[in-house]
Amino acid sequence: MKNLIKITGTLFSAALFMFNSLWAQIPGKVKETEQILLPNGWKLSPAGRQLQLGDLPLNMQLSASEKLLAVTNNGQSTQTLQLIDPQAEKVLSEKELGMSWYGLAFSSDEKNLYVSGGNENVILDFNVSNHKLKTPDTIRLGDAWPKSKICPAGIAITRDMSRLYTVTKEDNSVYTIDLKTRKVINASQLPEMAYSCLLSPDEKTLYISIWGSNQLVLFDTQSQTIKGNITVGNHPNELLLNKKGTLLYVANANDNSVSIINTKTGKVIETLVTSLYPTNLTGSTTNGLALSVNEKTLYIANADNNCVAVFDVSSAANSKSMGFIPVGWYPTNVKLTGNKILITNGKGLTSIANPKGPQPYAKEDNSGVHVGSTANSRLQYIAGLFKGTLSIIDAPNETQLKAYTKQVYANTPFNNDKVAMAAGETGNPIPRKPGQQSPIKHVFYIIKENRTYDQVLGDMGKGNGDRSLCIFGNEVTPNQHAFADNYVLMDNFYVDAEVSADGHNWSMAAYATDAIEKTWPTTYGNRGGSTGYEGARPALFPNDGYIWDYCQRAGVSFRSYGEFGEFGKTKYKTLQGHMCAAAPGFDLNIPDQVRYDAWAHDFDSLETAGAVPQLSTIRISNDHTSGQKRGAITPIAAVADNDLAVGKLIDHLSNSSLWRESVVFILEDDAQNGPDHIDAHRSPVYVVGPYVKRNTVVHSMYSTSGVLRTIELILGLPPMSQYDAAALPMYECFTATPDLSPFKAIPAKVDLTSRNVAVNKSSKQSDSFNFKKEDAAPDLALNEVIWKSVKGEDAVMPAPKRSAFVILEKKKKDDDD
Repeated sequence: MKNLIKITGTLFSAALFMFNSLWAQIPGKVKETEQILLPNGWKLSPAGRQLQLGDLPLNMQLSASEKLLAVTNNGQSTQTLQLIDPQAEKVLSEKELGMSWYGLAFSSDEKNLYVSGGNENVILDFNVSNHKLKTPDTIRLGDAWPKSKICPAGIAITRDMSRLYTVTKEDNSVYTIDLKTRKVINASQLPEMAYSCLLSPDEKTLYISIWGSNQLVLFDTQSQTIKGNITVGNHPNELLLNKKGTLLYVANANDNSVSIINTKTGKVIETLVTSLYPTNLTGSTTNGLALSVNEKTLYIANADNNCVAVFDVSSAANSKSMGFIPVGWYPTNVKLTGNKILITNGKGLTSIANPKGPQPYAKEDNSGVHVGSTANSRLQYIAGLFKGTLSIIDAPNETQLKAYTKQVYANTPFNNDKVAMAAGETGNPIPRKPGQQSPIKHVFYIIKENRTYDQVLGDMGKGNGDRSLCIFGNEVTPNQHAFADNYVLMDNFYVDAEVSADGHNWSMAAYATDAIEKTWPTTYGNRGGSTGYEGARPALFPNDGYIWDYCQRAGVSFRSYGEFGEFGKTKYKTLQGHMCAAAPGFDLNIPDQVRYDAWAHDFDSLETAGAVPQLSTIRISNDHTSGQKRGAITPIAAVADNDLAVGKLIDHLSNSSLWRESVVFILEDDAQNGPDHIDAHRSPVYVVGPYVKRNTVVHSMYSTSGVLRTIELILGLPPMSQYDAAALPMYECFTATPDLSPFKAIPAKVDLTSRNVAVNKSSKQSDSFNFKKEDAAPDLALNEVIWKSVKGEDAVMPAPKRSAFVILEKKKKDDDD
């Protein structure tokens, strides 16, 4: 039991920072309740015992005897396979994997464990002997990425161990493998990317969940052809059969449900809604299933609600909710052995500080990306710090389940009351419910790239900043400092995302689907995989689309300037015809002054025509920087270019006829793993407009989803997910009395044309980075070369911090309208 994690107060800092007489923030637990407040505003209080796993555990499987439990960890950093004794609750064996993904299956004799080799496009065959994992053999499906795009996902094996079936997420296929010859004997095309597969008891049918759709495919194993499909919920993933094979349970991530299928008729006989409240809003992310030994109780993992839903399924087609169990952050799988419930928590127990600090580099590949183990890398990367855990919970009795259920609701900020009536105050320009009017008619939503609060605003004395971490202070970003100083300074804002792949989805949908959350770590770990995270792959889309889809349905006009497309072109259907033809997308070779000019010319034309849209999403993104890449503009010049472009946009807008009824929101899509003394998710956010308060500091805890909730309320849109529905709107930043005075852009104080000329380790490292797409360069190393470009080549960048947060909120009643 020595590997078990004890959740004690020593895990967190006890430092106290007093914001003002009404607010305080303490990184750590709430001692009275033992809850952990995450940067996204949701809380954790995991039940049971916790066993340390690896980076992003996605799947676990029990052997036939249930004496062994296998877990595959498929995150950005070190990927591993773990063999666990579920009775003794200890890790027996562990192997590091170069590439892996979700697929995992024991042979019936428990002598072999088959594991997906991810984009290496192999199945790894581990011999299991004396409870140890031996060196694996490989079964090759094709050449490795990028030559072949396959990536095995779910795996199923026949009882006689003669055949292995695997479904794939890159070439959308089902492969049949002869385990004696170890050769692929058939590959059949599927309609979209697949997730899991499961053999029927007679092994004549392979059930396949088509992840990027709402379909379950029935594959005939004898004829090797698809013999039918069943419509289920959106993003079906995990599959589970009862012992007789008469009932098939399908977890549907995008609509918070489980479909129960009568396998004889092929019909869905019941749909279980797993959300905490009756809602159609996405955000529970149902993705794991397990049945009790007597098959009367179904346990369901809700990844984004951080809980397990419990249903009585003893009466077919008449199931009943029994309650919920609190677990860790982003549970991905659930299994039962005896009276024990086992849950893999993909992101572990909290967002915690990096305990290791600066260390020597691990080896690098030729792109400058750290490969292999990252335990010794100089700075641990945000995507690899969320180490998973295994929650081990004794099945609760009725009384215990009631207490667990109460705790889950206490952890959850979402409820239907907030959908119907948002937090706010009477007379505020931010409405509280649909139908109420705002004096603000035009929203300009600017998306920037990847900075923490301390990197930019750490030098603002009236905020909770750390000057020692500020590298782009007032001298570099005078316009953003003016926004924060003259309007509202918010020093307690956190991005919902870890990286740009999920960041642009959180920024436009207040949600990143399970398909995004489970695939970007592989790509960011330099292990291949398709991207298309900005509207290019339908399989990654939220159930009801992005904010533009909500605008379209509500009759709200919209336009995009480089977000989800470039130069008028986009793969996202809703945006077609709504893109500015002159606006670039992500391209670090194009100055942000060009992005400003494209917007200004387009805005002037639309203003003259009386056709300025109600929502404009604007990409101004060169604060990403090109590091110390030789010949590229320096990080200081890039950030200053970005600052001036944003300042000029506010200047231009504030001198237009629409200023009286406009507001501008400016945020980073993610914080890019930069240093911040509170948390690496903390980031600058700015709100500018006539109805925005002046010379005000606001310490309320806000998130990306809170910005979107504020925009939705202004435009009369409903929330898009449980996250923006639960988020605090930014009404505290607004006043009913407008100040129409314009903003005057502050000229750059540094040379915007300054270029990198030094030849040193950082410049050589930067030369190897891929800057063609946002975050294609490794954040871990990029942030350090940026730090060194400002502080000096020998300067050591502080380790990024991951915090849990405790907010002592002021007592305040919301005014009812």
